[in-house]
Parts: sequence; structure tokens; C-alpha cells
Amino acid sequence: MGYSDSKLNNVSRLNQGAFLKATVIILVFVQLEMSAVYAQGANKNTELPGVVITAPTTSSAESTGIKADTVVQGDRLRRNRETNLGDTLSRELGVSSSSFGPGAGRPIIRGQDGPRVQVLENGIGTGDISTISPDHAVATETLSASRIEILRGPSTLLYGSGVSGGVVNVVNERIPDRLFRTPQANFEGRFNSALEERNGALAASGSMGRMSWNIEGVKRKTNDVHIPGHANINDPNSDVGFVRNSAIDSSNLSVGSSYIGERGFVGMSISRLDNFYGIPGAEGAKIDMGQTRYGLAGDLDNPLKGFQQLKMRFNYNDYQHSELVQNSNIGSRFNNNELEGRAELVHAPIAQWQGIMGVQLQNRNFSAKGEEAFVPSSLSQSAGLFMLEKRHWQRWQFEAGGRFEHTMHNPQAALLQTRDFNLYSISAGSAWKFVDGYQIDFTATRGQRAPNTVALYANGFHVATNTFEQGSQTLTKETSNNFDIALQKTAGMVTGKVNVFYNHVNDYIFQQSRDSNGDGFADRVNDEGALDSRGAFLVQDFAQTRAKFYGLEAETIVTLLPEMLNLRLFTDIVYGRLKDNGNIPRLTPQRFGFDLDYKKNAWSANFNLTRVVQQDRVAVLETETPGYTLMNAEMGYHMKLTKSVNYTLFLQGRNLLDSDMRVHTSFLKDIAPLPGRAIVGGIRGTF
Repeated sequence: MGYSDSKLNNVSRLNQGAFLKATVIILVFVQLEMSAVYAQGANKNTELPGVVITAPTTSSAESTGIKADTVVQGDRLRRNRETNLGDTLSRELGVSSSSFGPGAGRPIIRGQDGPRVQVLENGIGTGDISTISPDHAVATETLSASRIEILRGPSTLLYGSGVSGGVVNVVNERIPDRLFRTPQANFEGRFNSALEERNGALAASGSMGRMSWNIEGVKRKTNDVHIPGHANINDPNSDVGFVRNSAIDSSNLSVGSSYIGERGFVGMSISRLDNFYGIPGAEGAKIDMGQTRYGLAGDLDNPLKGFQQLKMRFNYNDYQHSELVQNSNIGSRFNNNELEGRAELVHAPIAQWQGIMGVQLQNRNFSAKGEEAFVPSSLSQSAGLFMLEKRHWQRWQFEAGGRFEHTMHNPQAALLQTRDFNLYSISAGSAWKFVDGYQIDFTATRGQRAPNTVALYANGFHVATNTFEQGSQTLTKETSNNFDIALQKTAGMVTGKVNVFYNHVNDYIFQQSRDSNGDGFADRVNDEGALDSRGAFLVQDFAQTRAKFYGLEAETIVTLLPEMLNLRLFTDIVYGRLKDNGNIPRLTPQRFGFDLDYKKNAWSANFNLTRVVQQDRVAVLETETPGYTLMNAEMGYHMKLTKSVNYTLFLQGRNLLDSDMRVHTSFLKDIAPLPGRAIVGGIRGTF
């Protein structure tokens, strides 16, 4: 039974008050503890080393830990940067993109998308509404990222429940955590001919006494995407050579400062992101998005007896976007004010187990108004407790974690019920170095996820996907059981890994077409919401059933010339099935290919050839997608002018075969292919 409006408001105020009190207690404790420490050591000149890893379990791709989490950085990140996060990561094993035009694209991992893949910035949620609709961009900027981490297995329990796909963490250095001997800066500028893209990024950091500062700025501007043929694969009269309404105009500016002490730091940052981009399609819609983000962070070594470090992160996000129709009038407005805080304690070894425990609190106030407000305004809150432990024993490494989370959704509309969920997640893994240079990993995770507000309360037209979405307030929590086995060869002239995964999901939440007449044809409605077999909007109901995902990822790296030339061979494939409902829609097709990496003195080069096979494992009412071959090449020249001044000039050729590349995971695959042949040139430097 639902609550009355007055009761809902009282519940909301009580929960918000409790959340704010808990957050204030954490912040006051950290500030008092750090202030005392800094007062004792303010007259000492100690330079702290830079923090390289954002969480105890985060590792590089070369890690020999339980699960080698992927870290994209350096030349690899620079080479693969695109206009959105999903496309930037789409060349990583097991990762694809929702690719809703150049302006919006969210990572899809092993067939899991939306809220099953959590996107963070510096360990805290991005505070956007990209999980509500694929045309909503992730509120983070890839040009300002120093690295992007992809986490799977037990380490995901540090950040959320039910993230069966994994966690993507975009790392930048907006809040400094060390002192700098001299000011330093880096910049990047590039041009992409297929998008007529002009972008640039500049970041600078320095110190004054015990205070460190950072300032970053990014500007990106593109025109409509150039493509090799017709935009609409099914319409010979559609636009040729470009995708209409696909341009982007975005900017991002941030400033941050920290006080650095002997045993840690405390700092804050403010950033502003503005993103104006088009949505390809007949409607000609555009999105005008803005977000102001306030961050507070601090680390303290040896805060209490028995604990080695306290880590605190706190963010407030003020997000809004307007959806503009063809006449530039505002059709819908979305606002999301989100408060999130987390505190972590790293404890000293206990019986040879080392680990971390912590608390995470979140408060979200979402509102939607206008023609496409198919999701009601709502208040959502969650509180989570988590622990992650690790132990080494001879040739074995063990890892175990657990998380409890309470989540509540409180819709601000009549006749809608408040729903709350208790979520329990556990994970365990082991790594066995059975022979020098070889390792077997095994990970098992059981995680629970609450249905989001879209699945529970949606009721209306969703123009971006041409659907009429109908939520269900009776949905229960989703439980996923993930199993991973990996074989790694970590030494020698030939290295590589093979990952096999299986994910069985009970009460999997998905959308299915409605057939109210029982005639075998899916219901459609017209612009008025009336049933119409020729209507533009396909009726989609949220439902639950069992589901399974399974697949394989593999890569081999062969050293052809030591420290000069490497060959990388790779492939990945994922299958997804619903019980009695066939294939999961928009599954990533199989991919395979190779990379050649060359480095000698100041020169570097890369050649990549990827084959994406035809996707014929389709869901009900879904069409097949043809395959394509992607060929990319790059040359770079590195100049070291002084010890601290370095420049890299690079020139890329992308999609050199000018292939018509349709992304099966995209709702827009038939009307918005990926860019055609492009020349990308640019410069990156540090000084």
C-alpha cells in the first residue's frame, strides 16, 4: 500500500535528516582528526609521494592479483579517446558501448548495461541520469582523465550492490594529494576530420607552502558526423555522407586545492560541465546538459590504533538538462541533486588478513517535467556497509568481500508506492601460481540489485527509443550469481590470458513487448497513446524472469622484437538468454583481431585490425546487424626538450577502409552508424 503525500514528505525529511547527520559526523571526525595531526607537523617540510592507485584492489592490467582489472592510461588512453566514455572503452576486452550518437555512449560490459555497470569519477558516482535513458550522456570528461579503471569481482563491492557487469572509474587529479617541487602542467589538442572535431585540454598543478592546487579546462566542438553512405540503412532517400543532428559543443572547468600534512591530506574541488549535443533521428532533438560538482576528499594515515589509513570522499552534484525539440523549445526538463559520501578504514593485518571496511551514503532528488517525463519525480536514498579482505599464502592469494545495502525509492506522485529493499552481496576469489609465470584465477560473486525508478514507475512515451514504457511496482530485487575462471601466462616472450565467465540471474529485470490481442503482433501506440498497429511507439513492459550470460575473452601478446615490436591477438564473445524469451536484446557481437605496437627511440607506431562479426543472435522483434572490419593506424614522435618538458606529436588514420559500421548495442544502429574514414592529428605535452 502506498503512503499519502504528507507521509511521503515526512518520510523524506526524516531520511534526509538522518543521511545529513551521518555525513556531517563523518566529515567532522575527519576534519578534527586531520586538524590535530597537521597542527603537530605544520613546521616540518615533508613531501609525500603521489598516490597512484585509488583503491586497495585496483591494479594495472599487468597485475598478478586475483582478477587483473583493466587500467587504460598513457598512450593507450590517448589513442582510444572518443567523444564519450562508452566509445573510448569500446576496444577493451569484454566492453562495448551503447553509442547513442557521438554525444552519448555508456560502457556495456559482458552484455550488462545501465545500472548493472556503475560509472564513477574518482571513486564517487557521477551524479547524472545516464541510466535512465541511453540518450543521456555520462557526466564525465575523457580528455581530462589520467586513467580509466575497469573493476570486476570482489572489489566492486566497495562501490555498490548488484553491479554484475563491473565498475568503471574515471580518474583525474582535481583534488591534489601531494606537494609539488615546481609547478607542472600538461595539455592536449587534436582535430578529427570525420567529426570536424576541434578540442583541447589543459591542466596545471603546483604548491605554495603546504597547500597544493590544480586547475583543469577542456573544450570540445564538433559538426555532424561524416559517414561513408546513407544514414538510414533501410531508406535509400536518407541523408548521404553525414548523420544529421549529431554535433557536440561541450566545455569543462575545474579548480581544486588541498592542505598536505605529514600523515595525509584534505582538499576540495569545484567543477562545471556544460554539454550541448544533438540526438540523431527524425525528431531533431537536442540536449542541453549542465552539472556543477563539489568534491571533498581526505586521507589520514594511522588514524586509530589498529588501522593504517582513513579515506574519505564526499560529493554533491547539481545536475540538470533540457531536451529541445525541433523548434528549439524545451520539451522536457530533468534535474538531479545528488549527495554522496563514503568513508573507508584500512585495518592492520589480522591473522595475516589485510583489508578495508567502510560506509557509503547516498541521497538523490530527481525531478522530470515536460513531454518526455515518463519517469515521475522521486527521492532515492541508500546506505551501505562493506568489507573486503585479502591474504597471501605460499603460491595462493585469497580475497573475500561482503556488502549490505538498504535502498529506498519514494515517488512524488499519487497512487505510487514507496519501495525499499535490503540487499546482500558476497564475493570470494583465489589465485594460484601453480608454476612460475602461470596463474589460475577463480572468482564467485553473489550480488543483489534493487529495481531503479524507471523499472518501477515509468509510464509514458520515450521518444529517444520510440517506445511507450510501462514500469511495474511489484518488481522484486534481482540476484546475480557470477563465476569467472581465468588462466594467465605472465612471463616470457609470449604472455596472455583466457577468461571464461558465467552469470546466472534470478528475477532478471528486462523490457518485453506487449501483445494484448494475442494475435502475435506487438502492441503499438500513436502520439495520443491509443493502440495503433502503425503507431510509432512500441509498448514495452518491465518484467522479470531468469537469465544467463556466458562467454569468453582472450588475448595473447607475442614479443617479436624485445622492447621494440609486440603483436597482440584478441577475441571476445558473449551470449545472453532469457528463460522462455529467447536472446537478450542488443548483445555485443563477437570480435577478433590484432594489434602491432612499435617503439624505437623517439618513434612509436600502432596498427589495429578488428573484425566485428554479423550479429544474428537476436531477440524477438530485433533485426540482425551486419559485420564490419575496422582498420586503424597511428604514428607518434616523442620529443624530450628538457628533463621536465616533453611533447608527443601523433597522427592517426581511423576506419581506413571507410566501413559502414553499425553498432548492434545501439538503439540508433539503423540511422546513425559510426564515423567513416578519418584523419586525427594532435599534440600532447607536459612541462
